[in-house]
Parts: sequence; C-alpha cells; structure tokens
Amino acid sequence: MKSKALIELLSDGQVHSGAALAEKLGVSRTAIWKQIRRAMDEGADIATIRGRGYQLVSRVDLLDRVAVLDGIAFGREEELTLTVLDEVDSTNAEVIRQITAGAKGMPVVIADCQTSGRGRRGRVWQSPRGENLYLSMGLTFHGGFGVLDGLSLVLGVAVANALEQLGVPEIGLKWPNDIFLPDGKLGGILVELQGELEEGVVQVIAGIGLNVHMSRADGVDQPWSSLARACPETDWSRNQIASAIIDAVLDAVPLFSDVGFADFREPWQRRDIFMGKPLQARGGDVDGVGCGIDDAGNYQIRTHTGVVPVRAGEISLRVVP
Repeated sequence: MKSKALIELLSDGQVHSGAALAEKLGVSRTAIWKQIRRAMDEGADIATIRGRGYQLVSRVDLLDRVAVLDGIAFGREEELTLTVLDEVDSTNAEVIRQITAGAKGMPVVIADCQTSGRGRRGRVWQSPRGENLYLSMGLTFHGGFGVLDGLSLVLGVAVANALEQLGVPEIGLKWPNDIFLPDGKLGGILVELQGELEEGVVQVIAGIGLNVHMSRADGVDQPWSSLARACPETDWSRNQIASAIIDAVLDAVPLFSDVGFADFREPWQRRDIFMGKPLQARGGDVDGVGCGIDDAGNYQIRTHTGVVPVRAGEISLRVVP
C-alpha cells in the first residue's frame, strides 16, 4: 500500500476511522498506522483524534493523469504518452528510458517526487514530495543539432507564458535556463540531448522544475520563491500548471522549428533579469553590463572594449555585488 492511496481517502477533510481505512485499502489497522506515520514524515498534516480516527488537516494537491489530460487543449492528448508517477529517480531519466524502449507518441513524465533530481552542471535539484512540479517532455527536432540554438530560452518563454496566463505577475528569466520571481528563483529548465536517431533527427529531453507549494528549502544557498509564497491567495493546482506548461511548450516548439529563435528573442529579452546589471562571467575574464541576448541566444555583456557574447555551456553569469 502506498501512502498516496491513504491520502486520497483522507483528502475529503473528514474524520476516518482506522478500521474503515483498513477495510477500504484491504490492509490491517497496523499497516494504516504505519502509513499515517509515513505520510506525516513526508509532510502531510494529519490529526489523530482519539476514539474517532484520522483527519487530514492540510490541503493536498494530488497529481492526477486524467486531470492533466483534461486541461490540455482539445485533441493534443492524442499526441502524448503521459506518465504520472508517485516517485522516480529523475523525470528526465524516465523519458530517456521510455524513448529507448520505443515509446509511441511524445513521452511526458510528471512525478510527485524525485530521488535524484538534477539541475544544470550536475547540481542536485531538491525534489520534495507533494510540493512542486517535476515535468519532462521528449521533443523531436529535424535538422541536426545546429537547429537547437536558443532552445532552453524558448522553453523559458513558454513556461513564462503559461504562468502569466495563470495569473502569476512579474515573471523574470535568468540566462540561460532559470525562472525567477522578484524575491528569488522559482524554477529551472534542464535540456539534455540524445544522439541523432537517424540522419538529421535529434531527440531532446526538456525537464522543467517549478516550486509550487514549497515553504522551506533546507540547504538552498540562494534566494528562492514558490507560487504559494508569491501568490498565497491562489489555490494552486499542480495538474492545472502541468497542463498549461505542456500546452505552452507544444505551442512554442513548432514555431521554433519553423523560424528558429528570432520570434522568441523579444519575449525573452523583456523578462531578462540581467539587463542593465553589472555582470561577471564565471570561468572567464569578462566584466561589464548585461545588454540582452543576440539572435542565437548568446548573452551579451557590454565591456569597455565592446560587446562580448557568452555561450551557454561555456561559462555562467553572476551579478557583481
């Protein structure tokens, strides 16, 4: 028995006796108690009411495959192979496994928890259970690796569009792949490339991590935010957010494939959190002022000798204190 099944029964907010829960789940009352303890260890706020049973006090935001598909634009669900998991090592890794196994349709994986979530440059991506959105998509491009310049920025624009349509204000983008709110980092994008499946056909795994309900992040050494912190008046649903992001990516990818990065430069640029800031390129001897991106998605720093482009993957940027 998984604790998710128990949480689903308790999600109505009513008091349920241990005996009733045990009968519905086909286990012993001892097993119910163990699962109650596990759910509480994972962050669920469950009250134990003497003589009556258990009551879920905190709101839960359960992932539901049907709900995600229902929220996607009509007809698109047939293009996808959507998998919703309780736990996975990495949603990107699961998409790769599905591609290797010959998955039909575009593989999309969403998980409630990642045990080995990854960020850029191999960093650990904190992935607590039940709090955030961990979503990966397998995207196919024709024309070889050369057509992918600027893709992570395109995905950033797509995520920003989705969040703004859901009512999130002041979305910022940090080159090359982070989503920001005024008080800190909201999420990130990890793009991984698979070799050419055949001549000129490239498989891309696009992983998107977004802080939704997170209220604490032990060990994080930079300012961060979540949708719940930024917009506490909104009743955030991870299913709705996932649907909006999938739709936005499916809107953006065909346009990017047809015309390249050009149409995305201005939408990215107006959300640029580095614009006009004093910057330093880590790993390189470049200091200057941020002045946006060029036509290929490289970041530009205006130095005393002229404008210097910085390529993603070579060096990263930081604001000079």
